[in-house]
Amino acid sequence: MSDYDFDLFTIGAGSGGVASSRRAGEYGAKVAICEYSRIGGTCVMRGCVPKKLLVYGASFAEHFEDAAGFGWEVAEAKLDWAKLEAAKANELDRLEQIYRRLLRDSKVELIEGRGRIVGPHAVEVDGKRYTAEHILIATGGWPSLPEIPGIEHAITSNEALDLAALPERVTIVGGGYIGVEFAGIFNAAGASVRVLLRGDNVLRGFDTEIRERLAQEMEGRGVDICTEVQVRSIEKKADGSLSLFLDDDTFHDTDVVLYATGRLPASKDLGLEAVGVETRERGAIVVDEANRTSVPSIYAVGDVTDRINLTPIAIAEGRALAETLFNDNAQIVDRDDVPTAVFSRPPVGTVGLTEEQARARFAAVDVYAARFRPMKATISGRNERITMKLVVDRDTDVVVGAHMVGEDAPEIIQGVAIALKCKATKAQFDATVGIHPSAAEEFVTMRFPVQD
Repeated sequence: MSDYDFDLFTIGAGSGGVASSRRAGEYGAKVAICEYSRIGGTCVMRGCVPKKLLVYGASFAEHFEDAAGFGWEVAEAKLDWAKLEAAKANELDRLEQIYRRLLRDSKVELIEGRGRIVGPHAVEVDGKRYTAEHILIATGGWPSLPEIPGIEHAITSNEALDLAALPERVTIVGGGYIGVEFAGIFNAAGASVRVLLRGDNVLRGFDTEIRERLAQEMEGRGVDICTEVQVRSIEKKADGSLSLFLDDDTFHDTDVVLYATGRLPASKDLGLEAVGVETRERGAIVVDEANRTSVPSIYAVGDVTDRINLTPIAIAEGRALAETLFNDNAQIVDRDDVPTAVFSRPPVGTVGLTEEQARARFAAVDVYAARFRPMKATISGRNERITMKLVVDRDTDVVVGAHMVGEDAPEIIQGVAIALKCKATKAQFDATVGIHPSAAEEFVTMRFPVQD
């Protein structure tokens, strides 16, 4: 009989925490999970899911436009933003109930409240103390805001998902995943959108050609992208609009300013210092390959560790931990060749090394690229192009990177990622019969490398 209340106590009921807790419960462990907000965490309640639902909703604007080229007579289309928001909210309510049911079915006790670690084997939730042999921190991340005058007038991605009405003018500060995705949503919905970037282009860290192509497509859809500029201050005007003072000494008026300049690990007020859990400068919890912190009984998974901040990684880490602790099946998550997507307009899909990373790692690299107008656009009349590329280690012929910007990029790259995980060669790509006519077939029909 254990001397503890639980075998595992998880703080945070997001994707990683729920995945680990359920798996542990299914293996017979006595598990509790605490959450002070909605069950489902960032991805389900404040991130990937609601954001993609808004992407779907807003993107119908393009579908209606394209339909005319195919002979459809479409009456004037108008988006009811409040109705879209209500439908999204109903879906999130449904998903939350599913998560609660899944936890119950896995015999995981849900404790609603804010958890704080008060010892190597103890957690306090709203004044009540619980003990556990193992403690898992899965609190995720939270949007960060710079300290500038007037920042209280800005919103983050959290608030952007719940706007009661569609603003006429939206300014987005930052060009990462969140920035370009919301730019696409508001632009398609009919707002005037400007993106302010500190750097030279969107999606810093992605393949250079993909970054350039996405920026061109966004601007072609009417998004105004301003590079190498920062906001000095924000003031609210008498009419309720906002005035941004930029570091090039210009002013910019807008109705909403959304800051998408990054997220920080949600590690504050967890009692980490008191029990000796080591953190890095930004508050990220330091863990080893097995997700163990500097305190042997305490673990951490997901965005709170600030490694690869993707929902599937948090889930994989959580499940690996449960396998290790409760199924005598030690697992380490493989973080190589992790595919990812940006649900911008158009979307981006990528896996493996960028061209720049490959050239830095290998003696010689071949790059294969296809740039073409999709078949759908030939009749719809839309001025759109798809870009696809493969990056190959010349010495081994192994494909080490695959990148795409264009419609269906996330769906296509998911399949290509399997090939990269299997260390497929360019010759094996070439030997694969393409599906015609499709955009995806270009990944197996690129014959000649582009010149360096």
